[in-house]
Amino acid sequence: MANIISDETIEYVGILAKLSLNDEEKENAKKDMGAMLDYIDKLSELDTENVEPMSHVFDVSNVFREDVVTGTDIHDQMLANAPEEKNNMYMVPKTFD
Repeated sequence: MANIISDETIEYVGILAKLSLNDEEKENAKKDMGAMLDYIDKLSELDTENVEPMSHVFDVSNVFREDVVTGTDIHDQMLANAPEEKNNMYMVPKTFD
């Protein structure tokens, strides 16, 4: 294990994460963090010279659709479902006085 995490680092991370760790939990956290950093170091050994960076795992150019006005006016149909109608608007019962 090349990355050794100090007690001070674990204390600081515990404060940032608002964790209260006992001694056994601190030791386990130090081992886990060291293993994660070792794995990151191993990944840095990969040759990524000719790998094009990507921002998404799928080939997506635009995930948003265009807003299209359909021109249908169903206002009268919507008002037909209203309990009451006044001045071309819904009238609903009061919920409080």
